[in-house]
Amino acid sequence: MTQKQTVMSDRDMKSSQDLWGGRFAEPTDAFVQRFTASEGFDRQLAGYDVAGSRAHANMLAKAGVLTEQENNLIQQGLTDVLGEIERGEFEWRVDREDVHMNIEARLTELIGDTGKKLHTGRSRNDQVATDLRLYLRAEIDAAMAELTRLQSGIVLLASKHADTIMPGFTHLQVAQPVTFGHHLLAWNEMLERDHGRLVDCRRRLNVSPLGAAALAGTTFPIDRDATAAALGFDAATRNSLDSVADRDFAIEFCAAAALIMSHLSRISEELILWTSAQFGFVRLPDRFCTGSSIMPQKKNPDVPELVRGKSGRATGNLVALLTLMKSQPLAYNKDNQEDKEALFDTVSTVRDCLRAFADMVPAIEPNEEAMRQAALEGFSTATDLADYLVRAGIPFRDAHEVVGKAVAHCVASHCDLSDLSLTDLQGFHSAIQEDVFDVLTLEGSVLARNHFGGTSPERVREAAAAAADALTARQAPGE
Repeated sequence: MTQKQTVMSDRDMKSSQDLWGGRFAEPTDAFVQRFTASEGFDRQLAGYDVAGSRAHANMLAKAGVLTEQENNLIQQGLTDVLGEIERGEFEWRVDREDVHMNIEARLTELIGDTGKKLHTGRSRNDQVATDLRLYLRAEIDAAMAELTRLQSGIVLLASKHADTIMPGFTHLQVAQPVTFGHHLLAWNEMLERDHGRLVDCRRRLNVSPLGAAALAGTTFPIDRDATAAALGFDAATRNSLDSVADRDFAIEFCAAAALIMSHLSRISEELILWTSAQFGFVRLPDRFCTGSSIMPQKKNPDVPELVRGKSGRATGNLVALLTLMKSQPLAYNKDNQEDKEALFDTVSTVRDCLRAFADMVPAIEPNEEAMRQAALEGFSTATDLADYLVRAGIPFRDAHEVVGKAVAHCVASHCDLSDLSLTDLQGFHSAIQEDVFDVLTLEGSVLARNHFGGTSPERVREAAAAAADALTARQAPGE
């Protein structure tokens, strides 16, 4: 069954204003009702709104503001309301403006005037701030789980290809040989920083604004620590004004999300290049690709391309939220209603992109021969020859010039450095001996970089094992 949406009537508009319209002499204009309403998108906060209301009602009962009978009635009514929402039977009404009013009005319909007592000691201002924090905390946990799943797939693939040689690039030009495993672990390092930012963001947002009311707190004997603990927050916020005005947590998440999407976009770009016929480094399974309506030979990497494109949404949403908040005076303003669609879109974009990559990346099939052949081109061992000369006592800048001349000779002769004879090489410098060919091979190049953070197979295996251990050791957020 689909969610219900009713057409407003004059009677509907009048009844909705019973919740707040005591000082108004006429009903709100029908267009203004639609223009200012947020129930069309903030209804996804319904479960968190009910959770916050449960905690608030329980606290009011313990404080003696509600009787136990009233609290029990409210709790049962909230259960019934949530059930209607989950079954798709709830009647969402635009004239009730938002998720909070829709739920409160329906609660009052079900249990009578006792439902009107639920809002004692709180405001929609602290209510929505609480709902958003509860929502975003859960979504961060979900994003971190997908991020960990993606990283686990990357690290496993890296451990399998610690010896697979490919060209490393700068300026998209062949630079030096690296291993495929080493390159994959570079992806993991980016994502590891992303995970750390999400952890930090979650820690900072996990405080409860509930009880700040509209902006100044409330005259009722509330226990904010109790509601904070009941909702899994670490503490209550310290200042009632800031509690309802703050959206830093949403902006901080969107900033972290924009970086995640930027990293996924960079990975996407590499996958798009690598799957092309010009590179041919990797193959993506058919289930992550599509074909062409006119060119039967095409296999398009649509998942990486879409992820690359969607990164712009995350960046745009971050800028939108920063712009939204930059000129607002304290405390709450109606502008803040505009925070949700940008936040919701970023949440769903990051979640879906992480899921797609976590499914796809472990299934990447590297073409080891194509990678190796590409590494043999572009004089990728030229730096190794310069280092060889330095170890023989030649100043680096002189060694650099010698190798540059050798490369120029190879370009003119259409050959690689490793194709030159010892006699040819000694023509560029007499310090070159027979052992030079140990460093001019791809294997010799990567093996020589046997230091922490280097690309030698031994170090790549060590790094992959350490990364795998770190991922396994991660505890579930909130534990």
